Amino acid sequence: MKAIIIDDEPKARRLLNVILHENCPKVTRILQAENLLDGIQLIKQDKPQLVFLDIEMPEHSGLEILDFLSREELNFEIIFTTAYSDYAIQAFELSAVDYILKPLRPQKVVEAVDKALISIGKSQINLKLEELKNVLSQSQIKKIALPVADGIRFVAFEDIIMLEADGMYTNISTTKEDILISKPLKHFVALLEQTPTFYKPHRSYMVNLIFIKQYVKSDGGYILMDNDRSVSISKERKEEFLALMQAL
Repeated sequence: MKAIIIDDEPKARRLLNVILHENCPKVTRILQAENLLDGIQLIKQDKPQLVFLDIEMPEHSGLEILDFLSREELNFEIIFTTAYSDYAIQAFELSAVDYILKPLRPQKVVEAVDKALISIGKSQINLKLEELKNVLSQSQIKKIALPVADGIRFVAFEDIIMLEADGMYTNISTTKEDILISKPLKHFVALLEQTPTFYKPHRSYMVNLIFIKQYVKSDGGYILMDNDRSVSISKERKEEFLALMQAL
């Protein structure tokens, strides 16, 4: 597999090059560029399967890669190497874009490369990058990327009614459809818990407070959602939930 490192920091390029040589035998050739435009030239000439891309570079941000390549040319996987803030990391996660935090660690690089090997040619990287760019240009994250059988589905937070654990899967009910995702509920809780409208009343559920139809006192108390699904409330969360409802 051929890889290109695009980063304006020479030390960062050298470190990643060493990590790949020592830990990723499937990466057989590594090319380097110190800015995005030089990197674009290498991509067009050498057609890599994997690109490690820094975001914060002089003249052109790594996110501007979409401005220089056609959809047909985006036939490789991208792993961002970044020292970005917590907000940006949430944006990466919600857009299903792979990233490695600086300072780089061999184990994280290996994990990212292994994941990329599985995804090459079928991850719809152009859609992910468009959504990531949109998210980072806004003051508020508004969508989440959901991996489905035929690619990636981007769903607005305001369209999610509830999420329900189903073993290592999660059933996400939206205003249009139910989507079964092969990730556990805790994955989505970590992504959505900072969004004010989402609340976890029970270990098996997360709900969008906007879609609560009724709190029913019988049978120990439960929530009725707008899609007529009932949601349990754990005993330790009941007082907190009622206080939250009064505050809305």
